[in-house]
Amino acid sequence: IFNPNYYKGNMKMMKKLICAFLFTTISFSVFAADNAWWKKAGKPYKGTVLQGITENTPPGNFAASVLAKDFEKLTGIKVRLENTSWDAMYDKAIKDMEANSGIYDFVYIEQDIVYSYLDRDFLVNISKELAGNPSLVAPGVSLDDFTTFIDYFKNGDGDVFGIPMEAFIKVYLYRKDLFEAADAKAAFRSQYGYGLAPATTFGQWRDNAEFFTGYCAEKGMQCWGTTVQGHTGHPASTYEFLESIAPSFGLYNWGVSKDYHSCVKGGGQLNGGRAKAALNFWTQLLPFAPPEALQSTWSEVGASFAAGRAAQGWVYGENAAWIATDAEKSAVVGKVGVTLPPTAEGVMQQAASGKGYIGYFDGGAYGIPHSSKNRKATMLWLQYMSQNEVQADWAIAGGRITHKATYADPKVVAVDAKSDGYFTLMRDTGYLFAGAPEFPFHGAGRGAIDPFIYKALAGEITPEDALDGACQALDKVMKKLGYQK
Repeated sequence: IFNPNYYKGNMKMMKKLICAFLFTTISFSVFAADNAWWKKAGKPYKGTVLQGITENTPPGNFAASVLAKDFEKLTGIKVRLENTSWDAMYDKAIKDMEANSGIYDFVYIEQDIVYSYLDRDFLVNISKELAGNPSLVAPGVSLDDFTTFIDYFKNGDGDVFGIPMEAFIKVYLYRKDLFEAADAKAAFRSQYGYGLAPATTFGQWRDNAEFFTGYCAEKGMQCWGTTVQGHTGHPASTYEFLESIAPSFGLYNWGVSKDYHSCVKGGGQLNGGRAKAALNFWTQLLPFAPPEALQSTWSEVGASFAAGRAAQGWVYGENAAWIATDAEKSAVVGKVGVTLPPTAEGVMQQAASGKGYIGYFDGGAYGIPHSSKNRKATMLWLQYMSQNEVQADWAIAGGRITHKATYADPKVVAVDAKSDGYFTLMRDTGYLFAGAPEFPFHGAGRGAIDPFIYKALAGEITPEDALDGACQALDKVMKKLGYQK
């Protein structure tokens, strides 16, 4: 109850309180109206079960454990989201769409594979679907609210085929407590002749890795100098090289030329000097990485860093926020520094001018296969998860941001402060990163490269021989598929 006499002589305060009251009332009214719309829109599909598949990652888990349950309470539509391994997710989704069997109503679309899906006409045109069904268009939901990451899921006409559910950059994480330890600083300067600091060059990264491996051993600590996403039987290692290590050395788009050659002799760069320097640098970090490095995908790297087993490393942003803030899962809360990875000379300038990029802007979307048996109900679900109102908690849980307004949300700002400015870094430097090249042959091409990266990591062949073999294998794929003349 307001007492005007209490505020007599302080009209500014009175105005503020009245405005706050009106804003709260209006917000509640809008919220109630929106809820009423969702209930009405979902009524014809009440009891419908939507089957989806996604990768078992923090953003995917949040969608399944929080958003899907809230959506069901509101609409009566059940979302059964299968969170599985990256390998199984791709295998099941592609087989379902190839067979047109209709098992899945929506599937996870990785940014790097979307061009293949569009080329094979697997996906429903979401823009046209919404335009043709105005009664399904949710109030307060707009595709214009997304960041430019949504552009990766558009065709040449600008139509959307996937609704982004995650987007993040791959950052350099380091242990502040280790880098700031007085005895570590003194020992490092004595050994290397310069000051200990997060790496800004590859030589410095190597020195840091060597130093902390020895430092941790002397202290009896279970930690090593660097992470390495070096699984010798999983494409995660190939992706690490092509999308993070190689670009930081100035090798872009897999080293493939405009006329689809990847070997130097044909005008490509996959076995060129920058590529070989990058692979040599990376494989030479293995002696300073945790023992699990050769069995590590992106998930194991995140787990290793969270357990305190590495002093520095390239880490996917989907893991950065929880590693820095979630004490139930992470042993290094309050000890994590976040910054850009080092780059070779000229790379930062090329990235800033749009002629290159320093690393991978990762992410994915949910799309609807043509074979979906519940297309309209699925459209409601995809719009529900597109609301600005659900983004903040999702961002905190998964280190991902797909909406422009999310950066300024108070919840996200608070977590940003606790995670050494991770979200600010993504907002301010995201333009330096890029998604995968627009290769419809992405899966087949990467698969041709995989064995050579595995063998180089295992020490079975030299980095030079690995890239010579990889470019030849990739060229064969591009020629066979008709891209190479």
